[in-house]
Amino acid sequence: MRSGFVSIVGRPNVGKSTLLNSILERKIAITSNVSGTTRNIIQGIYNDSDSQIVFIDTPGIHKPVNRLGTYMNEKAYTMTEDVDVILFLVDVTKPFGKGDNFVLNKIKDLNKPVLLILNKVDQVNKRELLNIIDKYKDIYDFSEIIPISALKNDNIEDLISTIKKYLTDDVMYYSEEEVTNISKEFFIAEVVREKILRLTKDEVPHTVTCVVESYEEYEKYIEIGVLIVVDRDNLKKILIGKQGSMLKKVGTLARADIEEFLGKQVNLKTYVKTIENWREKEKYLNELGLNELNN
Repeated sequence: MRSGFVSIVGRPNVGKSTLLNSILERKIAITSNVSGTTRNIIQGIYNDSDSQIVFIDTPGIHKPVNRLGTYMNEKAYTMTEDVDVILFLVDVTKPFGKGDNFVLNKIKDLNKPVLLILNKVDQVNKRELLNIIDKYKDIYDFSEIIPISALKNDNIEDLISTIKKYLTDDVMYYSEEEVTNISKEFFIAEVVREKILRLTKDEVPHTVTCVVESYEEYEKYIEIGVLIVVDRDNLKKILIGKQGSMLKKVGTLARADIEEFLGKQVNLKTYVKTIENWREKEKYLNELGLNELNN
C-alpha cells in the first residue's frame, strides 16, 4: 500500500482541473477557458488496489494584479510545501513563457520531486513533441517528463504509475468511498459559476461570486437556491439577459451537472444581486451565514 499527497500547479488555464477530473473519472472541479477559474484548493482522492493518492488542484499561479490574485497565489504556494510530489503542468501548444518561468521559480527550491506534465499533446505531432521535450530538459532537471492529454484521458495511467514511485507513506488518509473534500454546496455554487463564465466569456469577470442560499431535499427532488453576486449593475443585466434568457441558460446547464453529482432530480433557482463594495459583499454574505467557500 502506497499513499501520499500530490500538488498540481501551473499558470492559469493549462488544464489543472481537467486533469483532476480525468484522474478521478468524474467531475469535481469546474473548468473554463477563462483564466483564474479555480479560486480554491480542491482535493481529489484517487484509490486503487494498492494506493491512495490525494491530488490537490490549486489556483493558477500568476503575477497578481489585484487582491484576489494575491490571495489565490498564496493558496497555491501553501499547497506545494507539505506534499510528496509536485506536478508542474504546462500547455505544449504554447511556448515556455514568463508565466511558466514564474511558476517554476516558485517550486524549484522546495526540494520535492517535480514531474513536468506536458498537457494537450493531442494537438501536436510526434516530431514537435520530441523537440518540446528536448527544450524542457535544458530548462530544469525535472524528476520525470510525462506527456498527456487530460481532455482525451491519454497517458493518465502511466502518470499514476509514475507518481506511485515517489510515494513513501503506507496509510489511508480517507476511506475508499471518499472522492473529494468539497461539500455539495460548494460544488453546486462552482458549477453555476462555471456556466456563467462559459456563456458570458469576457463580459463577466471571474470575480463573480456564487453561493448556495437554500438547500431543501425532498423524497423525489432537491430544491436549491443559488445567489449570484456581482459588483456592477451592467453585469447584473448581462447575467439576467433579455427576459431572463441568460439566467435560464445558466440554470439549465448547471442543473444537468448538479443532478449527475447528486443523483437526484433538482429544481434550481438562481438570483442576481449587485454589491459594489467587496467589504459590503463580505458583510452581506456573513449576515446570511454564507461564505464564498460554502464548505
